[in-house]
Amino acid sequence: MINFKHLHYFQQVAELGGVTRASRVLHVSPQAISMQLAELEERLGVELFARVGRSLQLTDTGRMVLRYAQDIFTTGAELEAVLRDQREQGRTPELRVGVSDSLAKTVAFRLLEPALTLSDPVRLICREGPLERLMSALALHELDLVLADQPVPAAVSVRAYAHRLGRSHLAFFASPRVRAAHPGAFPACLDGAPLLVPGAAAATRPLLRAWLARTGVQPQVVGEFDDAALAQAFAERDQGFCLAPAVVGKVLERQSGLCCVGIATGVQEDYYALSIERRITHRGVVAITEAARTLLEEGGADL
Repeated sequence: MINFKHLHYFQQVAELGGVTRASRVLHVSPQAISMQLAELEERLGVELFARVGRSLQLTDTGRMVLRYAQDIFTTGAELEAVLRDQREQGRTPELRVGVSDSLAKTVAFRLLEPALTLSDPVRLICREGPLERLMSALALHELDLVLADQPVPAAVSVRAYAHRLGRSHLAFFASPRVRAAHPGAFPACLDGAPLLVPGAAAATRPLLRAWLARTGVQPQVVGEFDDAALAQAFAERDQGFCLAPAVVGKVLERQSGLCCVGIATGVQEDYYALSIERRITHRGVVAITEAARTLLEEGGADL
């Protein structure tokens, strides 16, 4: 019998790109991982990695074994989800969701809200952070779902499935004082104005750059923010124009006092539910994905 603990260590080393990175995620010493990889190779009678300089590269056989390992652990995660639902009948099950810090919190709330209105309630546990860290937690089955503004990044070696929920155009918002200081029609009012932009990792960043080039306006970028809520907080304190999904524009205006200045046509933010499961089974996740597709239908109605 294959030792599935050794196989899991092998998968993490292969996907994370090395023993050292895997040891940090697994909280196991590099020496222990190397020893168990050697035992797995001996048990299988094949070489899974070839050492090239200081790095490890998968052999052809290693790539084949990785595909099987990913299928095995994906099926295992689906089995755990089904059994968890059965086991938790009669008590409130947990729904563990990671929210990418680049996702607007108003959007995140509206996407998660349907899970709290189920006839059979769930206990919602939310974790926020960089997408790469959340994907590692998802791979370790510490999360049931990750909400993000992009599919699984190419740099993240985690076998996961991206379920597209919908999209929204981005709009520019400003406090009344900032808007008064930069009057005129949109988008010309942005020329020379202070602008708070999404961080470099945001999927909308290159779209925004292209839109600014097309319109010919040249705002003054005064801040970059990975956290959309922090950019909004700066905008509320008269520090510049910020961007937020138009789909939550009315809610944002009511809650923050910011006013919508105009919509950046062509700058669209997509929303995804990322999961290890190919087939979503958790009833809380099903509620989120079904409701989101109605709310966000191709840029949809106001949330």
